[in-house]
Amino acid sequence: MSGLVGKDILSAFDFERQDLFRLFILAERLKEEINDFGILNYAVGKLMVTAFFEPSTRTKVSFQFAMKRLGGDVIDFIEEVSSLQKGETEEDTMRILDGYDPDVIVVRHSKPFFPHKVKDMVKAPIINGGDGTNEHPTQALLDVYTIWKELGRVDGVVIGMMGDLKYGRTIPSLSYMLTRFNDVTIYFISPKELQVREEVIKKIEGKVTYYMVEKPEDVMEKLDVLYVTRLQKERFSDPQEYERLKGSYKIERAMLQKFKRLPIIMHPLPRVWELSTDVDDLPQAKYFNQAKNGVYIRAALLKEVLGV
Repeated sequence: MSGLVGKDILSAFDFERQDLFRLFILAERLKEEINDFGILNYAVGKLMVTAFFEPSTRTKVSFQFAMKRLGGDVIDFIEEVSSLQKGETEEDTMRILDGYDPDVIVVRHSKPFFPHKVKDMVKAPIINGGDGTNEHPTQALLDVYTIWKELGRVDGVVIGMMGDLKYGRTIPSLSYMLTRFNDVTIYFISPKELQVREEVIKKIEGKVTYYMVEKPEDVMEKLDVLYVTRLQKERFSDPQEYERLKGSYKIERAMLQKFKRLPIIMHPLPRVWELSTDVDDLPQAKYFNQAKNGVYIRAALLKEVLGV
């Protein structure tokens, strides 16, 4: 029986190395079964609640697809038409949802550590679908799964994480999950104003090799993976500084053609201007595959957490 049965998944650190490889292999098996049969019967009679207090496309919908593909049912909590509009607290909402005896609850919230706060208030296992600027552990799970699928390994990988590294929640979780592998090198590519937070560095110190650089051009040919995220305009106090930096953090075909060797290109999406659509048809562009992989790896995670 998996060590993840009935477990809350709140952080990328909740996965051990053996958990990750087991989930990768299970995801590959489930993908084959889903392609052959469409709807499986592993989770028949099981209920998942998606409690998203913040907008989402990929995370919410891929969890819903994953549960339905496993044969389970989904209850979708919709904040805009709930009693939150009447003044009910979010904590009480979680207690109410849990009181209907779901088998698992996937939670997203704009407040860091909200899933951690409510986990002891509810009986059902909680899976963190993103909590503010803190973490997004299942995004990291599908990111690392994608790297494993595309490169055939994660050990020894050299990855550049580019964009808003300070406020983006995918960056901490991916950095944390990569500590489960051997000889990983991370290049944090960002303007100084948006470099990775000190708290993140403290948690990966001594577990991966990392460097902080300002321009992707400086390291492009060293990378196996380029992980692009957007620069967040609202974080800049000086609009002119944002406009000055903006051009250095856009990946487009003309810029990539300068290099003899290109990494695979990933993005957690949604993208804005930082990743041009003229990159989409390059063989290195893997971000739409990455999003699709979310269904299979989240199905694997749900199967294990549910113990089915």
